[in-house]
Amino acid sequence: MLGSVTPQQVGRIARVLRHRQRLRQVDVAQRAGVSRLTVMKLEAGQAGGLTLNGIAAVFQGLGGRIDLRPMWQGAALDRLLGEGHARLSGRMLEILGREGWAPGLEVTFSVYGDRGSIDILAWHAASRTLLVVEIKTELGSVEGLLRPLDVKCRLARDIARDRFGWQPARVGRLVIMPEDSTVRRQVSRHARIVDVSLPHRSREVRQWLRSPHGQLAGLWFLSEVRSTNLTRSPSAVRRIRPAMPRSPGPI
Repeated sequence: MLGSVTPQQVGRIARVLRHRQRLRQVDVAQRAGVSRLTVMKLEAGQAGGLTLNGIAAVFQGLGGRIDLRPMWQGAALDRLLGEGHARLSGRMLEILGREGWAPGLEVTFSVYGDRGSIDILAWHAASRTLLVVEIKTELGSVEGLLRPLDVKCRLARDIARDRFGWQPARVGRLVIMPEDSTVRRQVSRHARIVDVSLPHRSREVRQWLRSPHGQLAGLWFLSEVRSTNLTRSPSAVRRIRPAMPRSPGPI
């Protein structure tokens, strides 16, 4: 089932759109870059055997689109992504505050047609350093991550001056993602681009946050929950020896 309609209803909608535009199935297939069989199966109500990319391509070829919203127990699952985003934001705000940064959350902007929101805009007064933090719970596309981040970093000086009166000497950029094996695999598939655009990792990021100098362009896989002890070494774990049997006392 796609959204709140059945595969049969999806097929009928596709067929009506095609007839309205006086197109043949082969015409739709050519527009969509799929086989005619895909169009035939979709119109026949057999969408369950097709990929989501194939269905979306057919509707794009018809001038429409598919809006898919996963649901669970009556709630949209995108709320779970929002909860993960909030936890990462809270964790990062905690770290920045501990290191002497003044962070601003969800800083909106509209400059010469560029509009958006900076997840966290942080200011380190002692070094006059500005930090643009982007929170991502997953990596959809590299372009979808890096292009908006470039815009935000380009406008960050003006936003900081006009909104807060800050006069930064440098602007760092940092992408925060959850410490998760799936997310790491997503990033590794684009390692060449990510490593060039965001070369700094966790240890370098932590050092820079404590003492900002030079330019930071980092990616940090951050746990959403605070560790109970971040400094304890594994070698410092105490071993508990079994108790020795006590010698019997005098009879």
